[in-house]
Amino acid sequence: MNILAVVMLLLCCGTVYAQDNQQGGQQQPQVLQPAQVHPAAKLSERYEIDAKRMGVSPNSEDALPRSREFKRVDSTYYVGWLFEGAYKYNHAADYLGYKNAAGPLERALNLIERDYRKQLATRTSELLTYYPAYKFQIDYTMIAMYLMHCYSNMEEPDKVYTLLRRVLKWNFQREYYMDAYDFLGWTVHRNRFYTSDKYHFLKNSINENEKLANRYLDSQLRKIRRDMALNAHIFQPGYEKGDKLSVYHYKCILYSYSFNIDSAMHYFDLMRNTGIFPHNNYATFRTICGDFREAEKEYNIASAQDNGDKRLQEWAYYTSILDIYKGQPKSGIELMKGMIMANGSTPGFGWYNIALARCMHYDGQIKEAERYIDKAAAFKEVHIGTTLGQSSYDFSVQLDKLMNLQARWQMQEFEHKNWWYNPMVLGNMSKLLGQKYMQQFLIINQFSQNPERDRVIYKLFSTESTVCWDEIWYLIKDFSTRFFIDKFAKEAQTDNRKYIRKYFKLFVAKLQMKEGNYTEARKMLDGILQDPDIDKEYEQLFLARIYEAEAGCAKERKDKAAYNDWMYRLCKLYPQLVPYTGLESNMQLHVSGDVDQKLVARLKDCSINWVSNSSIPALSAYMIFRGQGAKRRIEYYVLDRNGDYVVPRQTCLYQTKKTEEAGVDMAYRLFNIGGKTAEADAEKSDKAQ
Repeated sequence: MNILAVVMLLLCCGTVYAQDNQQGGQQQPQVLQPAQVHPAAKLSERYEIDAKRMGVSPNSEDALPRSREFKRVDSTYYVGWLFEGAYKYNHAADYLGYKNAAGPLERALNLIERDYRKQLATRTSELLTYYPAYKFQIDYTMIAMYLMHCYSNMEEPDKVYTLLRRVLKWNFQREYYMDAYDFLGWTVHRNRFYTSDKYHFLKNSINENEKLANRYLDSQLRKIRRDMALNAHIFQPGYEKGDKLSVYHYKCILYSYSFNIDSAMHYFDLMRNTGIFPHNNYATFRTICGDFREAEKEYNIASAQDNGDKRLQEWAYYTSILDIYKGQPKSGIELMKGMIMANGSTPGFGWYNIALARCMHYDGQIKEAERYIDKAAAFKEVHIGTTLGQSSYDFSVQLDKLMNLQARWQMQEFEHKNWWYNPMVLGNMSKLLGQKYMQQFLIINQFSQNPERDRVIYKLFSTESTVCWDEIWYLIKDFSTRFFIDKFAKEAQTDNRKYIRKYFKLFVAKLQMKEGNYTEARKMLDGILQDPDIDKEYEQLFLARIYEAEAGCAKERKDKAAYNDWMYRLCKLYPQLVPYTGLESNMQLHVSGDVDQKLVARLKDCSINWVSNSSIPALSAYMIFRGQGAKRRIEYYVLDRNGDYVVPRQTCLYQTKKTEEAGVDMAYRLFNIGGKTAEADAEKSDKAQ
């Protein structure tokens, strides 16, 4: 009776949660003897390996030397190859690493199938019959799970599919590490934008592939229910609830992707308060629903659960986008530099550089944005454990480059108030305009082949989107204005996400402006500002773009008072955007100390309307010059009309022989672009990389 209790403890109190999936009918239970489970010719060697294996996990750092020892004792026993493959898998970070891990895992899978077919095929409700087979079934699922991830990370979905079908043929009554139907659904979803011409196991449209993925998950649930007749006599009551959680996890992914909000929420609720609640996925789900406050909270929880995997930490990437929405791109810069320093050039490095480049762009640091996006473009990213593949990666890189080219063009206007009289500036602008058109042509050519553009890009806020909503404007603003007006107007009426409808309305208003319908656009913008669901803390970028559009409408209507008011609001809320809007802002300038008149003159040559009339709404810029000689120092800060800081008090150094450059630099600094902290962080990041 004591032995039986120990066996029951081993089976019922383990920490393995699995899903059971299978097609076809059940096999008849096979009665096995509890002893002599090894082939007779290798009995003593394998007992020795089993004894030495006790207490050593295949996932431990000791796995590799143990694998060599086990193979010396008996190289035909799968255990040594399992330990080697698991060790190499856990230390892989690129294609070659996973390829090296796949070899011993394939060997282990072949050996365990060759020697232990009876144990693998065992299905029974008898505890003493099941126990001798339990060890081999759980080892088999571990081998298959690692091998499947190797194939997936090597971007070989055909091999993944073949392996999963191979697992299903054994019809395990519990699958432990390898819930094959769930992984079939995941594999189909991950490759949903392909067709059967590329991978034979797919259908011929995204909708058909998503339905197929859902059917696999339904098969998983059916198998769990079917196997309960056997497992109820072996495992603790309610064990199947844990097995179903993996199905719910993938259901959440599929329904979130298809914007089936109620169904996705249902499955998230089923997983809530469990040990495997997917906080990262739930945060992304809340983001696509427009609930950025809740999303940030969930990403913070996900960050605390970060187990140090060598893969993209999506919580960090998407948190940097929320920082941009909140008008805090400097926080995103700090986060991304921290991720790069902590992880180095492991998978995720390219994505973090994309995010860093984006934050630099929205912080107005275009030169730095270009530097980091070039790093991302040159890096060979490995897309591990995510549906964010190479096409999304390339699109994000190219779109960021387009935004930087647009910003470069606007910088010529900002740095030269009378740019239209300057032949050199006009030449630079013409060159940049040509580069922008070439970049647009490149993106459109790539984008036209993307079958997901309607549900991932034009839809705004998708679980598979890797760019922020504002970036989409750069993609569409120069193409088919009437087409997008009709498209976004329809989305504003029909989208089932009430917090997102206002974003479609903003796009329609801005497109109406491009059509010259400024009165209509202003009415729409005024209506959007009345929306009670605007979160003024988490939607500062959204508000800033409304203020920018309102200022543009006022300018076209020649309403100077309205223009000044909207520009003041924009400068106060999100000053980093202003130099790249093509709109001139009002500012009062206060200089003191040993003033460098040449620097001030160059500053005033930038596109800022310097005013002295206190009745005009304007920020107040303060510059205190200090020091003499080749290097001088400026202490500066910017206040709003209430005396609150818009640009915090800080100091910059400049060389007197580069006064012209310093004057332009100060023009950007007065809009909170760059700064001492940003420069120090950039230097530390470069040293770390």
